[in-house]
Formats: sequence, C-alpha cells, structure tokens
Amino acid sequence: MTSKPKLTFENLEIAFQAKSDAELRKMYVIFATINNNTATKLGIKLANLGFSLRLPIKGLMKQTMFGHFCGGETIEECGKTVQELADFGIGTILDYSVEGKGNEDSYEATFREVMRTVERAAGDPAIPFAVFKVTGLGDYRLMIKKQAGEPLSSSEQEAYARMERRVDALCAAAQKARTKILIDAEESWFQDSIDALAYAAMERYNQEDCIVYNTYQMYRHDMYARLEAAYAQAASRGYFLGAKLVRGAYMEKERERAAKKGYASPIQATKADSDRDYDKAMRFCLDRVERLHFVSGSHNEQSNLLLAEWMLEKGLEPGDARVYFAQLYGMSDTISFNLAHAGFRVAKYVPYGPVEKVMPYLSRRAAENTSVAGQSSREFELIKKELTRRKAARNQKVPAAANQR
Repeated sequence: MTSKPKLTFENLEIAFQAKSDAELRKMYVIFATINNNTATKLGIKLANLGFSLRLPIKGLMKQTMFGHFCGGETIEECGKTVQELADFGIGTILDYSVEGKGNEDSYEATFREVMRTVERAAGDPAIPFAVFKVTGLGDYRLMIKKQAGEPLSSSEQEAYARMERRVDALCAAAQKARTKILIDAEESWFQDSIDALAYAAMERYNQEDCIVYNTYQMYRHDMYARLEAAYAQAASRGYFLGAKLVRGAYMEKERERAAKKGYASPIQATKADSDRDYDKAMRFCLDRVERLHFVSGSHNEQSNLLLAEWMLEKGLEPGDARVYFAQLYGMSDTISFNLAHAGFRVAKYVPYGPVEKVMPYLSRRAAENTSVAGQSSREFELIKKELTRRKAARNQKVPAAANQR
C-alpha cells in the first residue's frame, strides 16, 4: 500500500532551495515590477525599443526578465538550468520560443531546431519531453481553411503536405529517441486541424507506448467532451492517448473574435466552470491511466494537491511515469519543488532562444502574470516570506554560535 506523503505547498524552504539569497532578491525585484502593470508595459516597450535601436541591452535582459523565465539562448546554454532542475528531481521541457516569420524558410528553421531538442532529450531522463507548436511548422491560414472545409489550391496543398511531413518527422524522431513529445494547443479556429495531425501521429507512434501527446484547453466548454471522444477513438483503434491538460492561454483573443464574427464564444462562462472541467478531466485521465498517459500543466495549487491525493488513493506510486505535473520555468516553484520533493514526476517548461527573438514570449508572459488574478502578487508575497524566513533563521544561529565560544 502506497503511503501518503506529507505534501504541502507552504514549505518555502523546499520551494526556494535552489535559489541563493542574491537570486531571491533579484526575483523580488522582477515580480515587484511585474506586479505593477504600468511598469511592466513601460519596461517591455523600452526593451523592444532598445533592440530596434541595436542598443547593448542583451546583458541586462539576461540578468532580469529573460534570465528568470528562460533557460538561455541556445540548447547548450540551457544545460546549467537542466542540471540545476535535475538536482532537485525536476525534469526540463526545452521549449524553443522564437516566433517565425511565417515563410517556408522560418518553418524549416524551426523544424530543425525542435528536432535538435528531440535529439538532446534522447537517453536523458532529465529531459522527459520535447514540445512544439504546429504554427511554427506551417501556415496557420491553411489550417483555418482546412478546418472550415475550404478547398486548398495546388500550391497550398503542397505547403500543407510539407507541414504534415514536419509534424510526422518530429514524432517519428521522438519514438526513435525513446522520448515523449507534446503538441501545444492553439486557437479554436484551427485547433481541429492540429488535432487531426496529432491523432494521426498517435495512431502511428503510440501503438506500444505513449510518445505523442495532444493538449486540451479546459477553458473551452466543449473540451471535456472532446477529451472523451479522443479517448474513445484511441481505444477503438488500439493506440495510447497522450494528453496534456491546461486551463488555456487564448481566452481574451477567443472571446474578442467570437464577438466580432458573431458566433458563440467557446470559452467557459466562469472560471469556476473551467476549474470544474479541469479537475473532472484529471479524474477521467487517471481512471484510464493504463491506456491514457497525461501531463497536468497547472499552476493551480488545489488541482495539483487533488491529483496527488487521487494518485495515492488509486494506489499509484508518486513516481509513476504515466502521470506528470508541469509548470513554467520561473513560476510556481512552491508547487514544482514540493511535488518533486514528495516523489512525484515534475517537469518545467524551459523557454529558450535569442534574447531579442524571445521578446514576444516574454511580453505575453508578463501580460499573463498581470492579468491572471493574484498570480504575480502571490509569487511576490512568497518571495518576501522566504527572504524574511531566511533572515530570521540566520538571526537564530548567531546567538547560538556566540554562546558556544
């Protein structure tokens, strides 16, 4: 019988054990800035202006925002982060976070770089997954047309076929490397096209093990039903379903487009509805873990505690490789490090790429932190508490040492 570990996300000593006092103070400044919406927007504008004017600001960015949320500019530069996380039982998901220029040369360049992450992950337990966005490999406008049932011209068909070949090649390489690969979710108006590519790859490469994972954004009110349908199809065709569960990342854009074009928004009516379906999806996956392997990509403490509790109730070992917890690098260390300390499988998404080319990612990350209620404020408060705890601990040691002299 699996014993229940004493899991809590309140242990700050464990949460910040990888950070020196100097690193914590730097984090304090970063989250204090992010916590201020005006300062965040101004800082991003100034950084983008600096890069456009070719000012020497790369070093400053690597010491602040970029250095906190990204692993480095190259796969090789990420090596230090990979090892530091591995030292505390946390895996790395190398996430090439450069937005392409929307042409064949950029799609091919992104494909080659993601392929390098798959090859880097081969045989390394510290890097359990690779990841990619389909829009990095082909024109999203073709996926929109495909989903809408519009015919593609001969040149468009050729471009779509190239995108399909890139997706297939990455999944085939992951199977050969004996690693796993995540296909990120994107906007609803071409998600069906992404799903079709993901399920075709699963049918090819998930016959004997779970290699390819699709992503399910539970802030969509239809997503739980889509997860059920995906599992039914996988079961009928005899392959493993790989699922990454997230709440979602395009809510405002989805609602704006629905209102503009006059169709019903696919987004849940309330956050409580998203939370309900997210937890319901975790339970669905866990109850079918023999043929459905999944990643819970959540920064919600309650959902993480609930999944950990359910795993133990089901008799699964915390380290069962069929269930992973995942958070973003630079965020929610209280969750990641405490889960790993209790023996659960945890991985961090670690973005990387040239500083100036990762600015769009950093801009979104800052915007998301300021828009998600309480997220940056909570990070800021936890860092303050840990700095205070360390100071108190040092003050207690000084008198004790003095009494021994």
